[in-house]
Amino acid sequence: MDKKLEKLAALEHKQWVYWSKGLIKSLEKGEVLSKKRLQRWKKEWIDYKSLSEETKEFDRKWARKVISLLKKRDR
Repeated sequence: MDKKLEKLAALEHKQWVYWSKGLIKSLEKGEVLSKKRLQRWKKEWIDYKSLSEETKEFDRKWARKVISLLKKRDR
């Protein structure tokens, strides 16, 4: 597997964990989120290396977008 891709995917996942935990703080102040979604998210609040391949691939998708954007910028 491409090391750059994996590093960017791990970064994307870390960003998502940061974002989703911030959202939880908002929810605690009265915003609404389904219990099903919350349970799914809590299972994924782990280190990137521990994620399922399916979830890693979702993060890789976004990492590829970053790589593509950077390549376009370098032209």
